[in-house]
Amino acid sequence: MSRGAYLLNLGRVPYGEAWDLQRSLAAAVSQGAVPDTVMLLEHPPVITLGRRTEEGELHVPEGAEVEILETDRGGKSTYHGPGQLVCYPILDLTRHGQDVKRYCRDLEEALIRTLEAVGVEATRIEGLTGIWVDNPPFPKKIASIGVHITKWVTTHGYALNVDLDTAPFTEWITACGLADASFTTIADELGRSIEVDEIRPHAAAALADVFDLTFEDLPADEGAGLWPQPIHEQLTAKPTGATSAGTAQGVEQVPAR
Repeated sequence: MSRGAYLLNLGRVPYGEAWDLQRSLAAAVSQGAVPDTVMLLEHPPVITLGRRTEEGELHVPEGAEVEILETDRGGKSTYHGPGQLVCYPILDLTRHGQDVKRYCRDLEEALIRTLEAVGVEATRIEGLTGIWVDNPPFPKKIASIGVHITKWVTTHGYALNVDLDTAPFTEWITACGLADASFTTIADELGRSIEVDEIRPHAAAALADVFDLTFEDLPADEGAGLWPQPIHEQLTAKPTGATSAGTAQGVEQVPAR
């Protein structure tokens, strides 16, 4: 049976503001104050560092106009910028199987369906999280996934390259720790310019199908349910001795790759 959920379509949002909003939503979802909620947005240029980022991954040229921020997601470094659709699903996985690997595979499936809707054939690669286009002689990455899960409530999500310069992925960082990775965009694969807004409805439809959700648009200016949450810090902090995804009290961090 399909569950009701909110869809929050935002424009270009600074990373820090979006992260604060994610955590407020996660607290509200955890307390049952709001249903599952999906955020779709873009970021100004930003490099985010996961918990496994290593020294030497960053080689940002002097004067580059990009913010660099540490995050609580798993994985290494990645780049976000205008022309990339970023999706942050805030889901209570007690309603979706309580299985972290399944959740990541479901995000991958939603991406594959989103790309298929605009005529791009994409696939998984065994052993790697994310979505790739089989573009000989080597596959090229078109979407990255990196999530954080606390008490079975998800934050972070995926980033889909729609129409942007992919040079920062290789010239500014060792993206996702993959030194030899190549990157592509929907625009490159289609051979034409394409707007992020053209992809949003396909992304929402794919998420609704995969996670069996019925979306209601949440006006961005209402802030429904985003009041200060008294257990916010407890929800977002990594507990000492966090257990694996096998228990609902644990924290699971999945790398952006």
